[in-house]
Amino acid sequence: MTLAEYFCGRRVLVTGHTGFKGSWLTRWLVDLGAEVTGFSNEIPTQPSLFELLGCENICDHRIGDICNQDEIEMVVREGAFDVVFHLAAQSLVRKSYADPIATIATNILGTGHVLEAVRHAGHPCNIVAITSDKCYANEGSLWGFRETDPMGGHDPYSMSKGAAELVIDSWRRSYFSDPDSPIRLASARAGNVIGGGDWAQDRIVPDCVSSLIAGKPIKVRNPVATRPWQHVVEPLGGYLLLAARMADTSAAPVDQGWNFGPRAADTRSVRELVECLLDNWGAGSWIDASSRGALDEAKTLSLNCEKAALQLQWHPVWDFKRAVEETVRWYKVFARQDTQALQAITLEQVRAYQSEATIFDLPVRPSSNQIV
Repeated sequence: MTLAEYFCGRRVLVTGHTGFKGSWLTRWLVDLGAEVTGFSNEIPTQPSLFELLGCENICDHRIGDICNQDEIEMVVREGAFDVVFHLAAQSLVRKSYADPIATIATNILGTGHVLEAVRHAGHPCNIVAITSDKCYANEGSLWGFRETDPMGGHDPYSMSKGAAELVIDSWRRSYFSDPDSPIRLASARAGNVIGGGDWAQDRIVPDCVSSLIAGKPIKVRNPVATRPWQHVVEPLGGYLLLAARMADTSAAPVDQGWNFGPRAADTRSVRELVECLLDNWGAGSWIDASSRGALDEAKTLSLNCEKAALQLQWHPVWDFKRAVEETVRWYKVFARQDTQALQAITLEQVRAYQSEATIFDLPVRPSSNQIV
């Protein structure tokens, strides 16, 4: 079964649909023929990818707060969803230092609220709850984290994501572990995602693009830190595949935790990312803005994705160079202020990824019933 064959006509809830990854996922799901409802507390940035893609016109756009149990319960009960992708989160490390309690409320309690809403509704449903590669207890190991490694986190954001994984595992074991349960729950952890339309504060690619458009040198806080960089379509393809595979009751259960990161060779330093981005942009420069008093962030981070390769047949398709190329190509269109072209290039990149995924025999290829 291809993704289009599974998702066409399915009722899908995306929490956090107005964010960077949520907007890409909403656009992709609609292209697959899904009936999408989005639930988010705000439009998080200006510019807004959600608004530029016209997502409010292609989904049932709901404003609400996952920290309010009654609000999420009502949406889930009314929607009778077949699939839930839970992306709503406070997703910034530096912001978590400034407001740790709100980070805990959103990332930990909010996750519990979403899972409880689905449990109380009782409708057959596959849930994919998205956390982060920072959910693992990071002691500076050079080896990629495996799904069996302990959860943890020194900073409030990483801690909250590790705790969210514990919430997910607890709900799965306590309420959804029966083989006859109509609800299946899996979690997914991506690498450091890049791609067009990210304007979040204190993220390296938005910082680079803002500086380049303004004609200023890029200030790089931590050039030696290494991260598992990947284009946004890579983990989204994994999330979609995971949801579809959970529906296959004839196969081995996949309601577990999964890593969807890049190849080991694509774990690169921030400096390498910035210099590759500048090469593709064709202009600009950067300066080292690191300081001893900076907030603590992990210096080394990578994911081991052997489990997804062996059990889901999921593999990365676009390497580091291609991910940066496609990201820069998107932002160059944005710099021309052509909204129609932005919508076109977003869908083009989604479909290009799907087509190229067939090289690796991935079940994420388009089918004849995909909306065009």
